[in-house]
Amino acid sequence: MARQESRETKRQGTRRQRNALEVLKQFRLIYGSVRQHSRRIEAACGVSGSQLWLMQEIESTPGIGVSELARRLSIHQTTCSQLVEKLVSRRYVRKSRSTQDQRRVGLTLTTGAADALKQAPGPAEGVLPEALAELPDAILHSLSSQLRKVIAKLRLRDEKSAGRPLADL
Repeated sequence: MARQESRETKRQGTRRQRNALEVLKQFRLIYGSVRQHSRRIEAACGVSGSQLWLMQEIESTPGIGVSELARRLSIHQTTCSQLVEKLVSRRYVRKSRSTQDQRRVGLTLTTGAADALKQAPGPAEGVLPEALAELPDAILHSLSSQLRKVIAKLRLRDEKSAGRPLADL
């Protein structure tokens, strides 16, 4: 009887290990797909995936501010400001002060940015945000809940990474 329980325990352990490795492969597939898409964007447009997404958001809402842009991309405001500054220095984005409130800076695209956007392969926001946006709310809620459990088990958590674009990790 004890021998049979021992075999069953080993079988369950092996199955558990196979399942864990399968999930690990799924994470690799997702991360690799994001990286590959980002490389395609850089090759086609000359900007990073996160910069392209930022330009798409500015195109859809001319005059948008950095705070709103950071919220839309779900990144830290400082990270967003750095991305904007890179695009300003490359002359893809223009900053202009609001006439009503001099503290507020609005962002608009230049014609060079519009040309880069036309060259973009696939979704500017990236393949993962696009895939997540297509999932039903119940699945997103479940996925979020399960990933929180995985994160809770991590011995080391880089909380700052949550505020950076995935393509820039």
